[in-house]
Amino acid sequence: MVSYILNLAAFYRSFRPNSFPINLQIYYACIINFCIFGRHSSKGYMKEKTVDYILRSTWMNVVKMYNEEAGKKGSTMATGFALISIDPEEGTASTALGPKMGMEATSLSRTLKSMEQKGLIERRPNPDDGRGVLIYLTPFGKEMRDFSKGVVLGFDNAVRQNVSEKDLETFRKVAEKINELINSKKIFTPD
Repeated sequence: MVSYILNLAAFYRSFRPNSFPINLQIYYACIINFCIFGRHSSKGYMKEKTVDYILRSTWMNVVKMYNEEAGKKGSTMATGFALISIDPEEGTASTALGPKMGMEATSLSRTLKSMEQKGLIERRPNPDDGRGVLIYLTPFGKEMRDFSKGVVLGFDNAVRQNVSEKDLETFRKVAEKINELINSKKIFTPD
């Protein structure tokens, strides 16, 4: 298996010589191998996909789908999610937006800067906090928010039409349990 990974890394390197260090090439080769063949067991390839693989591949498909739809209007999924997260009437404090969206400050800052340049939002001083900033949607931002909301609801409706309520409830319970396990640190013990 190790020789296979090294051969895969060499194959990758042949397309992009010296663009990545060898350890990064091996890392990418392992990812490619995992994506193509799945995880290994002592008796060969695992027949059943891991929970991690199912979550990751499903989310990657959702992101791709949202970005394709957003691209029709010259937007992105991150921008659409930000638009939906901003209160269309009262605005939203920039400090509250990151946690609401689950985004790091640097990523959020780039997204907001891009949105401001496209005329989707405007920043105004927060009257309750002299150092704070409120993010407001422009009329164009409200229009794009409605589009983004329609995309999300369209996906939700398509899933609901094709998945039984019982299966959706099971899905919600499993997702809640996974989040509970992660948040309570029950999977890996801290060092």
